Amino acid sequence: MVLCQGLSLGPETAARVGGGEAPAGIGRRRRGGGRDWPAAEGAGPRREALRTAMAASRDRVAHLLRQLQRAACQCPSHSHTYSQAPGLSPSGKTTDYAFEMAVSNIRYGAGVTKEVGMDLQNMGAKNVCLMTDKNLSQLPPVQTVMDSLVKNGINFKVYDNVRVEPTDRSFMEAIEFARRGAFDAYVAMGGGSTIDTCKAANLYASSPDSDFLDYVNAPIGKGKPVTVPLKPLIAVPTTSGTGSETTGVAIFDYECLKVKTGIASRAIKPTLGLIDPLHTLYMPERVIANSGFDVLCHALESYTALPYHMRSPCPANPITRPAYQGSNPISDIWAVHALRIVAKYLKRAVRNPDDVEARSNMHLASAFAGIGFGNAGVHLCHGMSYPISGLVKTYKAKDYNVDHPLVPHGLSVVLTSPAVFTFTAQMSPEHHLEMAEILGADTRTARIPDAGPVLADTLRKFLFDLDVDDGLAAIGYSKADIPALVKGTLPQERVTKLAPRPQSEEDLSALFEASMKLY
Repeated sequence: MVLCQGLSLGPETAARVGGGEAPAGIGRRRRGGGRDWPAAEGAGPRREALRTAMAASRDRVAHLLRQLQRAACQCPSHSHTYSQAPGLSPSGKTTDYAFEMAVSNIRYGAGVTKEVGMDLQNMGAKNVCLMTDKNLSQLPPVQTVMDSLVKNGINFKVYDNVRVEPTDRSFMEAIEFARRGAFDAYVAMGGGSTIDTCKAANLYASSPDSDFLDYVNAPIGKGKPVTVPLKPLIAVPTTSGTGSETTGVAIFDYECLKVKTGIASRAIKPTLGLIDPLHTLYMPERVIANSGFDVLCHALESYTALPYHMRSPCPANPITRPAYQGSNPISDIWAVHALRIVAKYLKRAVRNPDDVEARSNMHLASAFAGIGFGNAGVHLCHGMSYPISGLVKTYKAKDYNVDHPLVPHGLSVVLTSPAVFTFTAQMSPEHHLEMAEILGADTRTARIPDAGPVLADTLRKFLFDLDVDDGLAAIGYSKADIPALVKGTLPQERVTKLAPRPQSEEDLSALFEASMKLY
């Protein structure tokens, strides 16, 4: 009998393990269940000899099985312990040993929005909440959704009070609307702010006895796992940045602490994302630029995040495995492909609003990067961005029609990217050089120690070409603000702990200082 990895069993052991002929001298079982023992003459000594022979045979079999267990083939087709380290159960490991891919269903195509009414009809929806913001509610994309709902006989109510860069207060207002409406399905039409708000409304309307902080990420909230069933949610993104149509993450400003935090659970991801590139034609220049910077950093950060098998603790139950798990082979593919699209199309999409090819590809890149980071996570650029947005003073970004100071999310993320990737490069220099090459750098003569500066310089040139503000100082911050910015970053452990290189408060201070000026 031949087994995996060239091990073989002799005829005697094969009989024991595989059911072949028994060795000579050992009785064979009769059909009736008895055994043909040798003749009674000399039976006592013979029986003793047989017992000795059988015990020796059992010992040889046990010894061989232990050898087989140690040398067993570890391919998925043959091994029952493939996903675990030898001799360790999941609960016995200190770092994780598995990753999970969770993605919304995605449908892409020009004009696909008109199918939303049929989708809701197919789901059996009778009472639908359509969420959007006041600006978008006056534009053709929302009218397209409403026309489809009316055509397919879907009753719906519109909530258009979504706040761009939502807060805990704006989330709770939407939650209250959802609870009163007793909706059986949701449609989120807009950018990440709208989709995230709708995720939260769906969650808390489905869990009416929960306190707001129950599902908010620790350490700000309790970070409880979501165990209640949610209603179907169809997301129709109109921007090309957050990838929120693919993820189980909802981000908001927690006003009393002046920091961003969020809810992260696979349970809140949309049921379906309708990615219609026609909607991107309504995006102003700076909106598409800042949205694109979010895609850029999603790809860069997820590809360089701490590998999933180095993340701790190992979950005792799969329901507690975080949505942001660390870099992994599947997320890497999506991140790299998204980065290639950004390198090829973002500048074109910003400079020419009529470039349908460029804007369509950026819409896809947003979803691709969302699939990547939605399962791998992000790290320092995003962790540091939250206080940059939350502590904004008077800055108002161009092309954003809002009545409050605003640092767009994509801008707040990208301003620290040169400093961050200089800092992290020593942990995976090959990945950093690969990303620099994708973004246009000539890395043929680059040395491994130069990976960080090479990528940082490439990013600075990329941002300069797209007229990005010259660092944090240009949006109203100074060195005096650094302690507050660091303080606002510290609670973001959900993402900062995914950085491949651990960081101290002094490290964070140095990164903010290095980001005050880019060029």
